[in-house]
Amino acid sequence: MELQEIGRDVYACLQEDTGLGKSNSGLVNRGGGLVVDTFWDLPHTREMIAQYQRVWRGPAQRVVNTHRNGDHCWGNQLFTGAEIIGHRMCAELFHLETPAGMQALREGASSDHPMLREFGRALSEFDFTGIEPTPPTTLIDERMDIELDGVKVSLIWVGPAHTGGDVIVHLPEQRIVFKGDILFRLCTPIGWEGTYDHWIAALDRIVELDPEVIVPGHGPLCGVQGPREMKQYLQYVRAEAKPCFEQGHSILEACKRIDLGPYASWTEPDRIVFNVARAYRELRGEPFDAPINIAEVFGTMFELRKSRGKA
Repeated sequence: MELQEIGRDVYACLQEDTGLGKSNSGLVNRGGGLVVDTFWDLPHTREMIAQYQRVWRGPAQRVVNTHRNGDHCWGNQLFTGAEIIGHRMCAELFHLETPAGMQALREGASSDHPMLREFGRALSEFDFTGIEPTPPTTLIDERMDIELDGVKVSLIWVGPAHTGGDVIVHLPEQRIVFKGDILFRLCTPIGWEGTYDHWIAALDRIVELDPEVIVPGHGPLCGVQGPREMKQYLQYVRAEAKPCFEQGHSILEACKRIDLGPYASWTEPDRIVFNVARAYRELRGEPFDAPINIAEVFGTMFELRKSRGKA
């Protein structure tokens, strides 16, 4: 875990992207302090707080959750008394995933089922015990502007893209954007409720803001080349998935056929399954918030890894 100053009184707390759940956070160290996202479990969030304690003047009085996924909000409870801010859809869907369910999957490392064993190993670094989900209570619809002792912070809804309640955090004077999971930098994205068009539009919107520093939800810091590259990835996968759908190929067959080219070096390339599955849902005309069979998608991902000799 690394703390980087990216502007005057503005910091990013970065985790090396080694796989599932390794997200990033941010701190605006003015006006009582504002933290952008917490981490997936309490031990990692405590370590994040220890990083921020090196620079802050006292515990942050505000926490913004960029979206509902646990790796960006399950440490909220450690900010006792803080105002928790998020989009209305983030709050509504906050309990879609549960720490108890994730802990059960983590314990699958000892399972006889190869897919559960692999998933459990991927979660072995995390400890989901003791988490009390603490959703946002200050809710955003389209936008919220906050001033922190002279620093303007704009919270802007750009969903439904990665999830329905995606919010970016823009510091216009510092030319900094915290993007949450609108951007996976050099890391294969996963989409939940949302659409390709909204996600691409959200990436375009960030480029239009002309930031110097972008903090992605996962992966290293970047400038506008980050969202531009991810937009190209999304456009490429959607375009490649369409003929596979029209020819009646399964999602697994489509993923085997698509040549990832430069994107094959991104971490977790087998997550293409999620993106082809989204393309197929859209081609079938399903709504953006249609339920996703998570077990089926992860099962297909496991089969793809097996076919490549990686599972």
